[in-house]
Amino acid sequence: MADLAELEQKISDEIAAADGLTALDNIRINALGKKGEISLLLKTLGKMQPDERKTFGAAVNQLKGRVNQVLAARKTVLEDEELDRRLATETMDVTLPVQADPANQGRLHPLSQVWEEVVAIFADMGFAVADGPHIETDFYNFTALNIPPEHPARQEHDTFYFAPDENGDRKVLRTQTSNVQIRTMQTQEPPIRIIAPGRTYRNDSDLTHTPQFHQVEALVIDKTTTLAHLKGTLEEFFKAFFEIDNLKMRFRASHFPFTEVSYEVDIGYTRKGNQIIIGDGDEWLEILGSGMVHPNVLRNCDLDPDVYQGFAFGMGIDRIAMLKYGIPDLRAFFDADLRWIDHYGFAPFDIPSLTGGLSR
Repeated sequence: MADLAELEQKISDEIAAADGLTALDNIRINALGKKGEISLLLKTLGKMQPDERKTFGAAVNQLKGRVNQVLAARKTVLEDEELDRRLATETMDVTLPVQADPANQGRLHPLSQVWEEVVAIFADMGFAVADGPHIETDFYNFTALNIPPEHPARQEHDTFYFAPDENGDRKVLRTQTSNVQIRTMQTQEPPIRIIAPGRTYRNDSDLTHTPQFHQVEALVIDKTTTLAHLKGTLEEFFKAFFEIDNLKMRFRASHFPFTEVSYEVDIGYTRKGNQIIIGDGDEWLEILGSGMVHPNVLRNCDLDPDVYQGFAFGMGIDRIAMLKYGIPDLRAFFDADLRWIDHYGFAPFDIPSLTGGLSR
């Protein structure tokens, strides 16, 4: 038994001298592991007499329990000392801004945001979203829309043409999303109420024009729709889109081959420094073209103009995005500049809704 007391004292001294958790674990293994000093003592029990085995086994187990207690106490002390060292050396500047987590770090392009805003508003008014091909035939892009062969829009300085096919026909990159209107009228029975947002292509480039841009057109066809419905639809849309209560709007007589009568629509605005305030003021801003669908367009879609009528309008998504969010140069939309996206972009989960608010 004297040997057990000496072993206990030796192990206790080693535990007390341990200067870290790694050293303490090594002591535990040397004492209590499969080949540890205390474990080896238990292997000698088989050579002893029954009475001696009982007494010695109990003493070794008691020693093992006391060593475990000392190890646990020393481990607690060392863990507290380690934590104190970390607190003293590891500091955090709480004045630094919180870094965004990966899910919120990216930014939604303003065009994507405005596209969703437009769809949300028109969906609330009962419009469906329609789509169509970007590479279009002359019929759907021009002829069905009552655009005559000599019209300037058909010229190569304004339209992107493909090489002629085996029949001599030349397809085009659609110059407006009106082709979707024609395809819808050919495949759906009235009443029709759709919007057609999408990419369009024209041979033009400056601060407010790019060869590829985005447009949304609307079409309503039934037996009773009038200009009053057109005006009411546009007024409600612009109030919701620009998030204003009052809107000055005027219709100016114009000419488009696919509408009769035709109107350019202006909205009122005023300036405060470099900022444009939409809704009121003594200045006018042209915003879109509109009108009642031309009877020839209805005939080209096998609809009787003596029975059906309706309105159509179209506007640039890029243009209204520039107006709403103060973006001065249209070309920046397509530069893929991360700094620009960080400044003008939207949080990924900023989903526009009329109840929650369209914009930030």
